[in-house]
Amino acid sequence: MAVIEDFFKLDIRVGEIVKAEPFEKARKPAYKLWVDFGEELGIKKSSAQITQCYSLEDLPGKQVLAVVNFPPRQIADFLSEALVLGTYSEQGVVLITPDKPVKKGDKLG
Repeated sequence: MAVIEDFFKLDIRVGEIVKAEPFEKARKPAYKLWVDFGEELGIKKSSAQITQCYSLEDLPGKQVLAVVNFPPRQIADFLSEALVLGTYSEQGVVLITPDKPVKKGDKLG
């Protein structure tokens, strides 16, 4: 069972997707994302299996929540540096987003 201290180890921040591309080399349908987490963290890359619910045109400008302190993970020829959060829903993965615009880099608390 997880304890609250486990949750506090995660650094979950708000970022804004600034670029999205198809990820053709991924085993499952995915996009390559570039997410701006503000001055402190800058832009981090992420691979996201969100193709069922989002088109590439939907993504730039969208604010998302992501874990930014996991080690980078090599996925095919792409180094994923952040884990963008979403729910596994009936229609596919749905991104977790703030319900109001907030500052890039804000922490989930």
